[in-house]
Amino acid sequence: MDQRGTGLSSPLTVSSMSQFKSDDELADFLKHFRADNIVNDAEFIRVRIVPDAGPWTILGQSYGGFCAVTYLSFAPQGLKQVLLTGGIPPIGDGCTADSVYIAGFEQVIRQNEKYYKRYPQDIKIVQELVNYLAEKEGGGVSLPSGGILTPRGLQTLGLSGLGSGAGFERMHYMFERVWDPTLVLGAPKRLNYFFLSSFEKWLSFDTNPLYAILHESIYCQGSPSRWSASRIRTEVEDKFDAIKAAREGLPVLFTGEMIFPWMFDEIHALKQFKDVAHILAEKKDWSPLYDVQVLKNNKVPVAAAVYYDDLYVNFKLSMETASQIAGFRPWITNEFMHSGLRDDGSKVLDHLLGMLNGRKPLF
Repeated sequence: MDQRGTGLSSPLTVSSMSQFKSDDELADFLKHFRADNIVNDAEFIRVRIVPDAGPWTILGQSYGGFCAVTYLSFAPQGLKQVLLTGGIPPIGDGCTADSVYIAGFEQVIRQNEKYYKRYPQDIKIVQELVNYLAEKEGGGVSLPSGGILTPRGLQTLGLSGLGSGAGFERMHYMFERVWDPTLVLGAPKRLNYFFLSSFEKWLSFDTNPLYAILHESIYCQGSPSRWSASRIRTEVEDKFDAIKAAREGLPVLFTGEMIFPWMFDEIHALKQFKDVAHILAEKKDWSPLYDVQVLKNNKVPVAAAVYYDDLYVNFKLSMETASQIAGFRPWITNEFMHSGLRDDGSKVLDHLLGMLNGRKPLF
């Protein structure tokens, strides 16, 4: 199914959300688009399409895995089996976003090191690009959509480039086409339109604004996120200051799955949601997403692919949650990145189903 707000499920697009008359009205509407209500939708569908309204087996990839753990918490009667791939959430009280980003920045640094080890020639290319952007009036260049590309905006390429199976290669190939070719001697240096267009298409916030607006809220139960990623970044800013790194001849580090408040100034599609995002970042009364006691008494078989080098879902935090879900069977592997299901879905699914159906040994 398309989860509410996406695909064909009354999609929340840049244009459809403009129907609301005020930021407060839109913010109040958006609070209904988290895992708890996605589970309610799934249950509504299950009892109508499964014969005799019986339980079904679900697969949760990434955020879908977070939703699956919410499902186990509040509607386990609807579940026969649960498969998780790269999607085990932290389930502590309050807002766990800070712990997620503390661990996340550490993993991002490791992934940057791997990237530059594979493509050391990109160190100078990125440094040159950052210096070029920093020296432009306004601190960046215009993007095709009307937004602006700044050094800190450039760093967000790591969101996709550092965490998927072919991400390193895709990002490297983008940097191969950063500059316009010199066709006329003495012509000023300019960024290639291909690179600028590819940058925007890769982030795709214009078609998926819900991701940016609600991202940090997925970690909140009864507490605000208060722009967690931005706050944690200030603690490691000496390592993630792109302009400083470029001028000192150090590798410029890309960031990971992190949404920052300034993105609602620099990304054209997100500008109109700046105030809404701030309202949601300060929201304190987020509804519960997990019931730890129910999870500790879980009776539903659960098998999970836990990717050791996962950029988006921290391994240590995943295992802490796994220890609190009765009947949980993890398959820990470094064979895949977060995109394992997309890269080799048949192998991943076969392994997980084998764990649940007796074809893989118990350890």
